[in-house]
Amino acid sequence: MFIGREKELSALGKLYDEETFQMVVMYGRRRIGKTTLICEFISDKPAIFFTAQEVNDAVNLSRFSKKIYSFFDIPESAGAFENWSDAFEFLAIKAKERRFVLAFDEFPYAAAANRSLKSILQRLIDHSFKDTGLFLILCGSHMGFMENEVLGYKSPLFGRRTAQIKLDGFDYYDAGKMLDSFSNTDKLKLYACIGGTPHYLAQIKSNESFEDNIKRLFFDISGYLYNEPAMLLQQELREPAMYNSIITAIAGGASRLNEIATKINEESPKVSKYLQTLVNLQIVHKLYPFGDNPQNSRRGIYRIADNCYDFWYSFVFPAKPEIESGSGDLIADAEVFGEKLSAYIGKPPFETICQQYMQRANRSGKLPFVATSFGAWWGNDQRNKTQADFDLIAANRKTKQIVLGECKWKDNLNIETQIKKLGDKDHLLEEYTERYYYIFTKESTEQLHDLAGAAVVTTDMLFE
Repeated sequence: MFIGREKELSALGKLYDEETFQMVVMYGRRRIGKTTLICEFISDKPAIFFTAQEVNDAVNLSRFSKKIYSFFDIPESAGAFENWSDAFEFLAIKAKERRFVLAFDEFPYAAAANRSLKSILQRLIDHSFKDTGLFLILCGSHMGFMENEVLGYKSPLFGRRTAQIKLDGFDYYDAGKMLDSFSNTDKLKLYACIGGTPHYLAQIKSNESFEDNIKRLFFDISGYLYNEPAMLLQQELREPAMYNSIITAIAGGASRLNEIATKINEESPKVSKYLQTLVNLQIVHKLYPFGDNPQNSRRGIYRIADNCYDFWYSFVFPAKPEIESGSGDLIADAEVFGEKLSAYIGKPPFETICQQYMQRANRSGKLPFVATSFGAWWGNDQRNKTQADFDLIAANRKTKQIVLGECKWKDNLNIETQIKKLGDKDHLLEEYTERYYYIFTKESTEQLHDLAGAAVVTTDMLFE
């Protein structure tokens, strides 16, 4: 069953209905669901789906030729096209007769094997494809290549795309659709540990408990996710030892450049370069307090962007020797489940989930106003001479309206105390004159409708 991606499918459908030449650039990290999305889109359309491989140019061209021959019922005895230009010219002629989709998956592999391929495509787009009904999708998992070598201004293909789709993982809500057999609390716990990558979520067994799924996937050497983050890192990067050290430091609580550098005993300028690579790969992201300009802010912090990486580097990577000795279950019981897991989920996964909820509520018109920006805030409270923060912010700078939120993954949270804490910070961000308070909590036994001053959102309400 196909889940989520309604926005992307709708965008592709509208482009297809225009019946003019289209070149859609689609990219996203491995396992994120690009191929599944393309297959769903072309399921009721005439289409050639070709996936390039890490082989030489002749092999890719031969396989591409076979896909074309199969689609047009041409005997393979005709032999492969002599070159990519001939293959694309043939498709251009056919695309004048009828509309069809050409989905070119893992395009970076083919382009690496033939460095002229981008220029060949550029020439064909400018002179042959533009007057046809061809619907071309260039897809790839290599983020840097797709952004720089396909979409970048120095690329021969720059300006040729008619649309681009950057595919991210599911948010908690769409991930929950793949976890129907679990309670809402366990849905959030699974999302906090495994993240929104559809392929990873598909490994969860509905007949197993949350704990048993985590043990099987992460704490067994045969588990699908036992070594997955490390393998993906090795595919993308050359110096895994340095990157492992940096990500482990962030998972351990270091969030600023100097803290990370100190923790791994390296110079800050050197660490900064590695961090930028991790940011480009979307393994790590750099966050700034709400309202700060990233160009000149010195308050930026680093966090692991993907829950699976965050969980793996927090709990699995440090315990690999014990897991490999056969003690994975014992380690999971002793070091993961319980208070440590609650602390991990509470910051930052639960805060991210609450941000996703606010963005969904905003799109549905369920907030008190239309928010135009989201984030979190941290900084100096000069009045109280202390550091302060807001876990969640949704605001409209033009109308000076703001939601200030607290996200607490705790049982039996005292809501009234949290409302008072928010009120004590009411003097911060004073330029916003119309203010609303939201409290997000794991669960609450209080009479929520009797509490004045804040909207309270519990786990079950996140899925309403």
